[in-house]
Amino acid sequence: MAASRRRHATPGRIGRVGRQAVPRPRVIMALLLLLGLVCMMLLDGYLRAEVGNDQRVRSDASADTVPGDVLEGGPILSFPGGTARTQSVPDGTIVLTFDDGPDPEWSGKVMDVLAENDVPGTFFLVGSMISRYPDVVRRMVEEGNEVGVHTFTHVDLSYQSEARVKREIAQTQLALAGAAGITTTLFRAPYSSKTEAIDDYSWPVYKRLGAMGYTSVFIDTDSEDWQQPGVSKIVEWATPKDDEGASVLFHDAGGDRSETLAALPKYIAKMKAKGYTFTTVSGAQQDAAADGDEGAEAAGAARPGRAQGDPEQASHRPADTAALWEGRALLAAVAVAEWTVPGLAVVLAVVGVAVLGRFGMMLLLARRHHRQRNRRRFSWGPEVTGPVSVVVPAYNEKECIAGTLNSLAASTHPIEIVVVDDGSTDGTAEIAESLGLPGVRVIRQENAGKSAALNNGVRQARHDIVVMMDGDTVFEPDAVHQLVQPFADPGIGAVAGNAKVGNRSTMIGAWQHIEYVMGFNLDRRMYDLLRCMPTIPGAIGAFRRRAVLEAGGMSEDTLAEDTDITIALHRAGWRVVYAEHARAWTEAPASLGQLWRQRYRWSYGTMQALWKHRRSVTDRGPSGRFGRVGMPLVVLFQIVTPVFAPLIDVFTVYAMVFVDFRVSLLAWLAVLAVQLFCAAYAFRLDREKYRYLLMLPLQQLAYRQLMYLVLIHSCVTAATGGRLRWQKLKRTGEVGAPHVGAS
Repeated sequence: MAASRRRHATPGRIGRVGRQAVPRPRVIMALLLLLGLVCMMLLDGYLRAEVGNDQRVRSDASADTVPGDVLEGGPILSFPGGTARTQSVPDGTIVLTFDDGPDPEWSGKVMDVLAENDVPGTFFLVGSMISRYPDVVRRMVEEGNEVGVHTFTHVDLSYQSEARVKREIAQTQLALAGAAGITTTLFRAPYSSKTEAIDDYSWPVYKRLGAMGYTSVFIDTDSEDWQQPGVSKIVEWATPKDDEGASVLFHDAGGDRSETLAALPKYIAKMKAKGYTFTTVSGAQQDAAADGDEGAEAAGAARPGRAQGDPEQASHRPADTAALWEGRALLAAVAVAEWTVPGLAVVLAVVGVAVLGRFGMMLLLARRHHRQRNRRRFSWGPEVTGPVSVVVPAYNEKECIAGTLNSLAASTHPIEIVVVDDGSTDGTAEIAESLGLPGVRVIRQENAGKSAALNNGVRQARHDIVVMMDGDTVFEPDAVHQLVQPFADPGIGAVAGNAKVGNRSTMIGAWQHIEYVMGFNLDRRMYDLLRCMPTIPGAIGAFRRRAVLEAGGMSEDTLAEDTDITIALHRAGWRVVYAEHARAWTEAPASLGQLWRQRYRWSYGTMQALWKHRRSVTDRGPSGRFGRVGMPLVVLFQIVTPVFAPLIDVFTVYAMVFVDFRVSLLAWLAVLAVQLFCAAYAFRLDREKYRYLLMLPLQQLAYRQLMYLVLIHSCVTAATGGRLRWQKLKRTGEVGAPHVGAS
């Protein structure tokens, strides 16, 4: 993990630092990664034909525009020279057609039956299924069967625009080119039957396809195997009357085809016994043309079947180079999607269980923590009444410093205040001195960064307990007293206080307020009981001076000096606890840009700190406890699950669109209800007003997504070895006396 030496940016450099802190290439990389996954999910959903799969079929539409000879003609419709022409299957001939494939199970078994009986078939294929099972299609073509287009998503084309019709056909041809290296001139519309069913809505579609060179194939006889009526019924219904030739419909996909599979060999045997021969659509066309030219004597001529004639079908065309490579690219994308979406579903299911488990664990441990620490008999030991030192690092805090120091001056606990001015250029030190507050010392140093300022303050502190805070934070009068009470236990090296968002009147402030109460403080109760507190907030925390000095002070190795020192204390054997009643009010970022920069630094700094202390995983004692309990929890709940959380939302939208809208929406609302319950309980423990929870649904839809992107950005920066510099946030000084003691 790359370390970064930090210095505060000067006012003239803030813009440049801000731009460096949000590197465009890494942002683009993170967004492209998310976009790629979204595209894979959309492709997978489209392949499953859940979008636009319109199964409406008009049963009573008129056919005034359809030529009579078409309505009464044979099942093979073409448009040579732009004129509609139908052809019938010659007498004594059967064209076995199969719809809705390919299917990875049933299509292969159907082909086995055809091969065993030396009979060819004509398979009308759905493009989305071709994309998913190209090997099955390749076998169809190699074994001499004929294939045709059955649209890409099995949609009723009579309801679609001309552009949609062309797209359905073109996408299926691309899939066919990628799978078998061919295209086809045969087409069968979903939900079609005999030519007599053509109406005024579907006729224009057939004419357009005819103009594109397609032959539309209908049926004479329907086995109705999709109804699963039984083997004998399928054989009976598929048998043509009066020894006529017929285009017969079966299905090799779309459900359980076991009855079809059982009926097919019996049907073939029956038809052969009656003297029928079997051919493909192209074979029937050739025979019909021969009959027309040579008269009745040609009717009994040998017709091309599996054993007779060339297995290459006349309707098949070699795909051109462009179509071939585009088709292969489509199949490759489909293969990735087919692997990505189910794999992602498993990962997200695990993450979802982990998140819900975390909620449950937080609630149980937070309840236990609250009851334990608020019992009348609970005590850390003798009351701590001795004076403590409060270190206030300040860099250009002219808007806030007066409010901060005045709140400390009202403290009910004896304190000395050490203001370390880190090279401010806006008169922060002068303002602090001009207040004339008792016990305030102002120490000036050249700009060296927050860690250096804190270390300087610790060295200058006169007391054994040191409270650290930010220069924009306001303490409640009893905050210091509440904060230092755990030091009655000699094993405690540091105490985390309860940081509150002071500027919560805006939407962004209200969102951060919910996050602080629910996320940060509820988490700290859990980590406290588990004895693996990962972070003491910079806004309010207390330390044994000796423990900090033994740990080497506040390190400049990371951008999260508070997390770094907290983990260092754990590794040194000190215990870190949470004081819920020690409240301080801090000024949260007031704009999305500032919020991004702050959280980006926090996320990146946390990763740096975890990487720095990674060896604690194999340590013994308190260090090993943090490494094997605290570090996995932080990695899982502050890095891994938030990184995948946006995908949970994306997957929820995917499920709403492609799977089941109602069930998916109810599941999302159920998770939101769990979060709302946890938030309400956290607000109850902190005695906060519930009205802010009205913002929770919107926070989940907007604010949370921003935090996810920030974390992904941080992960990309860390993974690519980027370096991040400290950024000074703009302060307004609006958090002041009115908030002190408020709830």
